[in-house]
This record gives sequence, structure tokens and C-alpha cells, in this order.
Amino acid sequence: MLSLNESHERRLLWLLALTQFTIIMDFMVMMPLGPQIMHAFEISPARFATAVSVYSWCSGLSGLLAATYIDRFDRRRLLLVIYALFALSNLGCALATNFPMLLAARAFAGSTGGVLASVVMAIVGDVIPVARRGAATGTIMTAFSLAAIAGVPAGVLLGAHFGWAAPFMLLVVLSCVIWLGGMRIVPSQTEHLQRARVPLEQVMPDLWRLFSNPRHLNAFALTFVVMIGHMLVIPFIAPTLVANHGVAPANLSWLYMGGGAATFFTSRRVGELSDRYGKKRVFRIAALLSILPVLFVTHLPDVPFYVMVLFFPVFMVAMSSRMVPMQALLTTVPAPQTRGAFLSANSAVQAMGTGCGAWFGGLLLSTTPQGQIAGYGTVGLFAAGAALVACAWIGRVRSAGDDGIAKPATAEVVGEA
Repeated sequence: MLSLNESHERRLLWLLALTQFTIIMDFMVMMPLGPQIMHAFEISPARFATAVSVYSWCSGLSGLLAATYIDRFDRRRLLLVIYALFALSNLGCALATNFPMLLAARAFAGSTGGVLASVVMAIVGDVIPVARRGAATGTIMTAFSLAAIAGVPAGVLLGAHFGWAAPFMLLVVLSCVIWLGGMRIVPSQTEHLQRARVPLEQVMPDLWRLFSNPRHLNAFALTFVVMIGHMLVIPFIAPTLVANHGVAPANLSWLYMGGGAATFFTSRRVGELSDRYGKKRVFRIAALLSILPVLFVTHLPDVPFYVMVLFFPVFMVAMSSRMVPMQALLTTVPAPQTRGAFLSANSAVQAMGTGCGAWFGGLLLSTTPQGQIAGYGTVGLFAAGAALVACAWIGRVRSAGDDGIAKPATAEVVGEA
């Protein structure tokens, strides 16, 4: 394992966290920009949903296919090449003059983003000792909170004042700065190239065995249903607030900032409750409680803006609280020797569910002659139904030790209710 001094290690982790920050912001900022993008290209909610979905579909597929080549290159070189392509994809988004160009740029961005996430975690695994890897992963994961609290609100404000393309230009500038930092900070990593590698002809059979395991399939199905429930609703909040309730695009930043800050403080607490009372039990409670804010936001009456600001953190906490116990449960599903491959495949399934949810939600919506969005209430009912299905389905998800696959001496410890 490559050994770095403490200062170099810390700088590397924060550079990787910033890399993740740009990837997450690139995906998340599209949703609050929906009203402006729909107006600029004169497209329907369904076509906007396609632009959101294509990113997720390409991200999931590219992340899955990365298993065939990610271990065949120097980590540093692969990171710099793919990140440069990521910056170019955002430049393509910013310069798109018609919807097909935007769609192609979003597909390209998803393809690069899906690979980058895998490369970042591979670098952490190669450089950081096991004893400190949990803390290192926590540093990388702060990227999501930073994107929700700072990145998306900044993108919304830029979009409101300088046009929808401005946040993507900001991402181009940030990516170039981070890329230059990567040239200086990321060390060359070729030790993995000296080890025996899985032949290419064996990669696809291994993936097939991963997906043909019934225990894995139940877990993948849970992930898929939960992500569909999320993305049926979330991409269309901003367009509906602007079109139906007259919220100024610039004011949307307050909603996302408050929601992101709330999840930053509650996620760890929900995780502690999952450890104490059981992951399945906490998931079911969170999923059932989330139905109320989902139905409220999709059937939103005319209320003052400050009520929306106060409500949005409740909505975001309810949605994120389903994810924490689910992700913790999923780490117990595979046998230890296949955990990495399983979690990579689950990330791909999660991305595909994200894309399908946004796409299906868009199909259920339409625009009235008055310019308002119709059908959002129906979307909310489908999302509530998905939450109920997930509550029932999670009972079918089994840990590796439950099936007697892991022997008692090596069985994973699972504190399930």
C-alpha cells in the first residue's frame, strides 16, 4: 500500500471530496433549474424528466462497466483523464443551444460521473489504511452535504440571475481548478497493476452470478423501488413551485439550503437509531412517516413562502431517513468476499431506479394552457404506493448470515429487529 504523510493524506482526501462535490452538484442542480430549462428550450415536464433520467441511466451503466477496466490503469492517470472529460461534458451543457445537444451533454456527464465515483473510492482503498478508512470515507461523504447546503443554492442563484447555463460554467471552472490540484496532489498508483487480475472474459460471468443470486436480487429490488419513490417527486418540486405557486427561481435556494442543512444534522442520528432498534424497523417507520410530507408537497395548497421554507427541511429529512437504514442493511446482504462487487452493482441499480423514477414521473405530468403543471397529485400517490411496497418488500431482504452462507465463526454481526 502506498504510504503518504499525514499532511499529504489530508490534502488528498479533501481533493477527492471536492471531486465528489462537483459530481453530486452536477446531478442535483439540474432539478431546481427545471423551470428555466423548460422555458429556454420550450419543452414539457416529460422531456425535462428525460434529461434528468439520461444522466442517471448513463451513470449507472458506466459505473457497472467500469468493473471491466478500472483496475487496468494507473489510478492517477485514470482520474485525471475522466475528470477532464467530466469538465468537457459540463461545458457542453452550458453551450447547448437546443434540447438534443443538452440531452447528449447530460448523457456524457452521467457516463463520466459514474466512473469517477468508482475511481475516487478505489483511490481511498489503495491509499488509506483500513484502520482509518471509515473516517476517510466520512470525509468523502461530506461532499453530499456540501452540495446540498452550498453547491445547489449557489447554482440556483446563478441560474436566476445569469441564466440556466451559469451553474454549469461554474462547474467547469471548479473542475479545472480541482483538476490542477489533482495534478499536484494525487500520487501515481500502480501497485494494483502488479497483482493477478481477473481476465476480461471472466468479468461478465462474475457479474451474472452477482445478479442471479436471489438474496442479492431482493436487495436490488428494494433499492430500485425506493429510488423510484424518491425521483417520482423530487425533480418536479421546483418546476411546480414556480409554475403553480409563483415562487421566484432565486428563492428556491432557501428551500434547498434549509433541507440540506437539516439532513446534515439528522442523518447520523437516524443511523444510531437503526443500530439500536433494527434497520428494518427504522426503515419502515421512516418510510411510513415520509408518505405525509410526500402527499403534502404534491398536493400543496396556496401557502405563504415562509411555510414552504419551514416545511422543506421536514420533507428532505423524511426522504433521507429512508436511505440511511436501507444502506446500512444492504451492507449485510452479501458475503464478505463479494461485498465490494455487490455494493458497486447496487449503486448501478440505484442510478437506474433514479432515472426510471424521474422518467415515469415526467410521463404523468402535463402543462395546462395557463402554463401550470398538472398531474403532480397523481405522482404523489404513486410515490406513496412505492413507499408502501418498500415497507412490505424489505421483509424479503436477508443478510448473508441469515441463509447460513456465512459460518458462525465468520458470520457478519447483524443487529436486526
